[in-house]
Amino acid sequence: MTWLLWIGLAVCLLAGFAAGLAAYGASRWTAATAALTRELEAARVGAQSGPSRATRYDAAELAGLPAPVQRYFRAVLTDGQPIIAAATIDITGTFNLSATGEQWKPFTSSQRVVARRPGFLWNARISMLPGLPVRVVDCYIAGKGRLHAAMLGLFTMADVSGGGELARGEFMRFFAEAAWYPTALLPSQGVSWDAQGDRSANATIVDGPLTLTLLFRFNDAGLIDSFRAEARGAGVGKEMVMLPWEGSWSNYQVRDGMTVPFSGEVGWMRPQGRRPYFLGTVTALAYEFAP
Repeated sequence: MTWLLWIGLAVCLLAGFAAGLAAYGASRWTAATAALTRELEAARVGAQSGPSRATRYDAAELAGLPAPVQRYFRAVLTDGQPIIAAATIDITGTFNLSATGEQWKPFTSSQRVVARRPGFLWNARISMLPGLPVRVVDCYIAGKGRLHAAMLGLFTMADVSGGGELARGEFMRFFAEAAWYPTALLPSQGVSWDAQGDRSANATIVDGPLTLTLLFRFNDAGLIDSFRAEARGAGVGKEMVMLPWEGSWSNYQVRDGMTVPFSGEVGWMRPQGRRPYFLGTVTALAYEFAP
């Protein structure tokens, strides 16, 4: 029986070591994301010194917009709605880790968004195996993008940052997700719209040297049904290739007087067909409004 005792002791020691390693990784990750959050907030404070913008939605600014865009704003906002300055969004769902197959893993996440200067920080925990979470940060801060993934928050699996197509892709994510913070899509907040038929329109936004356009499609209720970019940088192995990128919104609910989606799906349009990689549902949503 002595060998059973030794095995039991070894298992306990390994379990304790793994728990300690996970706790250490979580602590380091929390500190790193807190630093990024401070950068995000610092960029937000700096933007307040720029030209002033409206602090409340005025329905008069809809004049001249494409008909589907006017229907959208009338469906999701009421006249006098305070402009969103920031939002905190908790999301749960599943993430497909395979570009060609089905390797869906559950995740939980918290996302901080600021409207001016446009930016966000997505902090996620993806459950790979019991006791082996992958921590992921995806962000756009002060015109730069970053994607960092690490097993247990310690062992780096991916870490890319900077400008160029990476920053453009992260800025694109901020723009596509504006259905969660719809006042950011108003003309008074710097977005221009161009009709693309009775139920769709192109929206264009600028941040520093970056200018991008997304196609938004609207449903029968006038709400955003989907979005699409003809080219966004996607990681394929160690390379980045440009692929069409699109997503859809559903499960609209009213929060703080605004109608926003609580469920979404995002995917790449690969040569083999559409490959979804994100299925998420909002579990908590809190806004900060312009004074």
